[in-house]
Amino acid sequence: MFRTRASLATLLLASVLAGCSTGGSSDGGSAAAPADNHGRCEASGADFTIGKPASPELLEQARKASGSQMARVLKPHDVITLEYRSERLNLNVDDKGVVTRVNCG
Repeated sequence: MFRTRASLATLLLASVLAGCSTGGSSDGGSAAAPADNHGRCEASGADFTIGKPASPELLEQARKASGSQMARVLKPHDVITLEYRSERLNLNVDDKGVVTRVNCG
């Protein structure tokens, strides 16, 4: 009797957990953030920005796609600090404002 109840409880728990998992993206196929990266930047997710003019909208799309908590645009002569922040995405642009490089830090 106990074994039957334990088996049924285990089956019920497995069914509930299986229902909680997701099998795909619900955002219509756009780039998704890396799974469970704890807010850390994955620059490869934002590679689609290279060659495009920087804008606040593009910066936000890149931030979400990289899984970063924060993002910034770096112009050629900007003064920046050298601390590394694993949760920050950098979009480096040229003099015309076109993204030339994507990196984290």
